[in-house]
Amino acid sequence: MLVIIDTSVFVSAIGSRTGHSWGCFVLMARRRFRPAVTKEILAEYEDTAERLSRRPGKFHGLRWRPLFDWVCHRALFVEAAPLGKPRSRDAGDDVFLDCALASGAKIIVSHDADLLALEKPFGIDIMKPAIFVARFK
Repeated sequence: MLVIIDTSVFVSAIGSRTGHSWGCFVLMARRRFRPAVTKEILAEYEDTAERLSRRPGKFHGLRWRPLFDWVCHRALFVEAAPLGKPRSRDAGDDVFLDCALASGAKIIVSHDADLLALEKPFGIDIMKPAIFVARFK
């Protein structure tokens, strides 16, 4: 099964190895799903993690590169399938829908309210990590 992991979940997993976001990556390690990514998604992961690790606060100094590299190694890389017009309230979130459509993934895991508000665009479930992890229990 292919799944799209939003940047909010990636960053949350970096910050805590005990929450549901981390649980998503545990499921990935157990080969319960494979992430699908585009170059735009990886750039967003990298830019956001780098920025947060340099800024004072919860994420300052955290080592995010190993998780990033592991995701790169495990992921299916796809070319984005542009949607044409913006679908999310935040047009920057459309990269996750683009990736889901290009890869055939039926699930996007996210904390992002703008994505979650879409509910099920194009038949793609958008859910919080807690719900995603619960589906595997």
